Amino acid sequence: MKFVVQQQMIWFFMSIAFSLIAWGIVSARYIWPGLCARSRVEALRPLLVLHSFRFVGLAMLVPGFVSPDLPSSFAHRAAYGDILAAILALLSLVLLPSAAGIATTWVFSLWGFADLLNAFYQANRAGLLAGQLGAAYFLSTLVVPLLFITHVLAFRILLQQQPQPTMQPTEHPASLPG
Repeated sequence: MKFVVQQQMIWFFMSIAFSLIAWGIVSARYIWPGLCARSRVEALRPLLVLHSFRFVGLAMLVPGFVSPDLPSSFAHRAAYGDILAAILALLSLVLLPSAAGIATTWVFSLWGFADLLNAFYQANRAGLLAGQLGAAYFLSTLVVPLLFITHVLAFRILLQQQPQPTMQPTEHPASLPG
């Protein structure tokens, strides 16, 4: 029995690893080049929209979607952490492009990334088995790796130096000689 459980956990972590690799390739080839061409605010917006869907983490609380054996301590922390991340992402979208929007995006990014790390820690602490996730298995193996990668992209965008606006001399017709 112990061998079977270990084997299942290996497949689970391999799924996460392959997803990280695949999303990394997609991000490097298609997502990052598109974001690089935008201003900070315009590059952050699609990432925040993606994370606004983290309300899906509430599925951890839906009986039948997850196994009845799913440790409730894990399920509640994961679900409430995700809904808070979704709220922060939406608040950031509303507040952008203001300085408050950038500050809220920092709060969202730090919270959201820490929440994902905490979910892995809590899963390990609770002795979570991959089968206890039920249909949420696909959230952990498909969506969470994308969320990790997009948090890294958001941090990269937030840390980039923004060009200072330059004062361009303007010529007003009234001030021209002649």
